[in-house]
Amino acid sequence: MTALMQEPAAGIEPAAGASRRGSGFFWTLLKDRKAAALGLGIIVFFVLLSLVAPLISPYSSTAQTCAVFAPPSFHHWLGCDDGGIDMLSELMQGGRISLVVGFAATLVAMIIGGGVGIISGYFGGWVDITLMRITDYLLVIPDLVFAMVIADIWGPSLFHVIMVIAILEWTGTARVIRAQVMSVKERVYIKRARALGASHTRIIFRHILPQMGPLLIANTVLTVAIAIYLETALAFLNLEDPTVTTWGTILEHAFERSAITSGAWWAIVPDGICIALVCVGCFLLGQAIEDALNPRLKIAHLSLTRWKIRTLAGRGADAI
Repeated sequence: MTALMQEPAAGIEPAAGASRRGSGFFWTLLKDRKAAALGLGIIVFFVLLSLVAPLISPYSSTAQTCAVFAPPSFHHWLGCDDGGIDMLSELMQGGRISLVVGFAATLVAMIIGGGVGIISGYFGGWVDITLMRITDYLLVIPDLVFAMVIADIWGPSLFHVIMVIAILEWTGTARVIRAQVMSVKERVYIKRARALGASHTRIIFRHILPQMGPLLIANTVLTVAIAIYLETALAFLNLEDPTVTTWGTILEHAFERSAITSGAWWAIVPDGICIALVCVGCFLLGQAIEDALNPRLKIAHLSLTRWKIRTLAGRGADAI
């Protein structure tokens, strides 16, 4: 009775202001944490650049427009690759595919991982045991090795790469969501809704899923960086569609065609910087959201503390 009196409105409309709280949470996060704003700015910049790439690309990303490994110049700001293709245009077009693969694979992974985590944490019992054993088996398999084997068996294709990355990356999300759902389902408003006869479907979609929103977003942002990294690794190992230009295939062609020995650093360095910036942006934003959701992640013992000598009680200001 005491617990019910302490939370009189906890079970009435727990999700009524979920969207408002969510928007307020992210707005406060961006104002209070510069790392989150910087990470979001990096992501938005590359997303917008990929969207307008066909309109602002100075040259074709497939046709030769200059000499082989031509250095950076006024007409070709980032030089040209081994085929005489403008590197700036190629990076802009390749970024579109890499981001599409990264976001698509992450979306599939979040749907699978979020669904498995919610079902496992909510129902428990044999459902939880079965789903978590499958998750554990996939967690212990090395990501890159498993991706190489599956991509080689299925064949080089963007769709296959998306599915391989999704199969690998849903497990961590499932574990995190499961732990949170096991905590949320024991709250008073969930027990009250269950006592009033609410179905499992209503409880999950009305009460539990809105609570998982920020946590899913944090995992999504962090997973995008991993997905782009895996896509680059698979393309570099020639396990992606060779007819499609991505950031990974640009690196692969540069290494295969002796860009390093030729001194054509511009065929490698700008591409690597783009990949690194996107991964850093995703990490900054995702880590900031995760820290805001879980105050225990803050490293208190590294915080700066100001020490001063205080006067003893009952003594004057001149006392030591």
